[in-house]
Amino acid sequence: MILKKLFILLFFSLHFFFYSAAQSKLSTEIELLKKDESLKHSVWSICVMPAEKDTIIAEYNSAASLVPASTLKIVTTGAALSILGSDFKFQTKLQYDGSYDSLTGILKGNLYITGGGDPALESEYFTDEKDSLSTTDKWARIIKKKGIKKIEGAVIGDAEVFDDNMIPSQWIWADIGNYFGAGACGLTYHDNKYTALFKTGAKGSKAVLTKTSPVINGLQLINSVTSNGKDDSAFIYGAPYSYYHTVQGTIPANQNNYEIEGSIPDPALFCAQSLELSLKAIGISTAGKASTVRVLKEADKYTPPAKLTLYTNYSPPLSEIVYWTNLKSINLFAEHLLKYIAYKKEGFGKENEGTEIVTNFWKNKGVDVSGFFMNDGCGLSRSNVITTKTETEILRKMIKDKNFKAFYNSLPVAGKSGSLENLCQGTCAKNNLCAKSGYITRARGYAGYVKNKKGEMLCFSMLANNYECTPAEMKKKFEKLMIAMAEME
Repeated sequence: MILKKLFILLFFSLHFFFYSAAQSKLSTEIELLKKDESLKHSVWSICVMPAEKDTIIAEYNSAASLVPASTLKIVTTGAALSILGSDFKFQTKLQYDGSYDSLTGILKGNLYITGGGDPALESEYFTDEKDSLSTTDKWARIIKKKGIKKIEGAVIGDAEVFDDNMIPSQWIWADIGNYFGAGACGLTYHDNKYTALFKTGAKGSKAVLTKTSPVINGLQLINSVTSNGKDDSAFIYGAPYSYYHTVQGTIPANQNNYEIEGSIPDPALFCAQSLELSLKAIGISTAGKASTVRVLKEADKYTPPAKLTLYTNYSPPLSEIVYWTNLKSINLFAEHLLKYIAYKKEGFGKENEGTEIVTNFWKNKGVDVSGFFMNDGCGLSRSNVITTKTETEILRKMIKDKNFKAFYNSLPVAGKSGSLENLCQGTCAKNNLCAKSGYITRARGYAGYVKNKKGEMLCFSMLANNYECTPAEMKKKFEKLMIAMAEME
């Protein structure tokens, strides 16, 4: 009996020792970061909670409000999946006003592309490279099959489902002319971006702008790019609806067809112009010049007409859009989801309403949103702040959501995919930990899930602002925390 008691005591002592050792490794890494000189003037935070228990396993500064960068996308995509559902599809309609004579094939009116907030129209993430037909080419063929031979009006892009202000109020000038700063339009097309191709020579020489693709009618791209360095340090500057863009900075020397991507000034107009060209290519003429409802309103030439629908285009399911949003951290997609949530709830897609609805959505789910201020849906704005406790609680709430599988599968996996592809190699976090990463200047973070050695799911968030080390070094510091979480028993 005595030996049995000693055995039981030894068993629990060893179990406690190994549990404490695993627990203390995470605590040790946290303590080391507290003393890290490169974080002396920074604010950083971590919160780790089990999925099934409302307790905190480890934390530091978990109530501090920090800039989340793209980790904010978990807030937006989680809400979008829960509110709209994984199978939800956006709709874009081809409509017309006036009258259509089926005998002559003449449409005596305008042809409208009525946007429904779909971010995936002609998106590179949903386009088959083997398919030579663009979305508007396919639409033109559908219109021809309807018997239409001539349009006595114009092709008009209707983006009225969202407000005309495509850019959130706190985005900076250095971002908004570039592809990652493309704003959400009610009629987005081709990811709202174009590519400028450059040829560079010797170091210090001026780069030559060879072409832009696709061609944007009226775009003036003033080139001040030089050949220097090994990285892309060039930025495009230009406001929404302005066709005067400048590109400045440096790109690597001795390159052919070096790509810099910019944001299309007016996506709805570009979509209308693309359909006009597609119609012309198969022999359908239009009498008027392609335009948009916004342009016509500004010229006081628009009266809302009665429209009839010719065709409805459906987007891929929301689960697929969220997958790419989180895997590739696509700001444009996240902004579309935010505005569409506002449209769904209020009848009009506007940024401020979207952020308020999303914040209240999580609050009503029981998440503590104190210290959370949301300015956009993607995390590009430095005016966004959130606590690691709030992000961790949102992750816990998503586990119980019926759309959790789509959410979980959208997150990059350590050692395997997305921004986590090179993280945690050779550790038990590889192919285990999945998280949304975030990075803008002097702000880095990760928020996601990991299973410990017992197979228990842990939810975590870690954020750092204003560190003095390099972004790569900050990434390595957080990687040690991730590995320590996976090694817990």
